[in-house]
Amino acid sequence: MSYRWRYQDENGAEVSGPEQEFASQEEARGWFADQWLSLRGLGVKRVVLLEDGAETGPPTELEEA
Repeated sequence: MSYRWRYQDENGAEVSGPEQEFASQEEARGWFADQWLSLRGLGVKRVVLLEDGAETGPPTELEEA
């Protein structure tokens, strides 16, 4: 299994972002926790975690708490 992130704008359209693959969901989520603010700076508004190309759940919004 491999995991990667799909990056989207506020309308759900795919936008470019770091091409990174992860061996586990935990590794992918840890990377995201460290990178979400940088992703926002690139114009990413939400992300979807993919497992072998399939969505693992709903999009996660990139908002400041």
